[in-house]
Amino acid sequence: MLTFHEVIDALRQRLQGPLPGTQAQLTMAPAHRQDPEQFRAERKMCQEAAVLVPIYPELSHPMVLLIVRPANLKAHGGQISFPGGRREADEPLWQTALRETEEELGILATSITLLGALTPLYIPVSHFCVYPFVGSLQALPPLKPCPEEVAAVLRVPLERLLDPHAQRCELWDIRGQRTQVPFFEVESHRIWGATAMILAELLALLRDLSHIHMANST
Repeated sequence: MLTFHEVIDALRQRLQGPLPGTQAQLTMAPAHRQDPEQFRAERKMCQEAAVLVPIYPELSHPMVLLIVRPANLKAHGGQISFPGGRREADEPLWQTALRETEEELGILATSITLLGALTPLYIPVSHFCVYPFVGSLQALPPLKPCPEEVAAVLRVPLERLLDPHAQRCELWDIRGQRTQVPFFEVESHRIWGATAMILAELLALLRDLSHIHMANST
């Protein structure tokens, strides 16, 4: 199994080089949205937001922290996402991701080590450009979820997301249109949309690492 330190060392290096980008993100995009240009943030008239992909160890194994949004939210109610939100004034986008994580979960920004940024993603429905950042925690502190923003917290083993059996696809109704939607199934939860697309790029950076471990264990 992959260890936390192996994953963090690999991400620290690989996030500085060429990223898998939109092509990796598209592997988890709905079937009716396969044009890469519609997801690229460059030259889009959009509002800016940033999210954090927090990775922390549990018994030395890497875990990914996600949140479930309250069902009564106007936008993305009930959906699974990363902590994050709208950029304020001219703050750096990495600072937006850390500030929102602290506001939503009570994780101090000073306890998070930023490893790098993933590819920005334009969301056509909300006209937001989302900038994902990856951060590590040496240990998960006691969480203080903001009830207006967070209905539940999910602690997902990274190995589970890397397992091909976690990725599924079904025919859904999306805003009146029947389309094939890929998603990650983790216990009783379905991670889809922009969150799944961000995860797809993160996992693409680590898949060869996982394959090496599988080969060495056989």
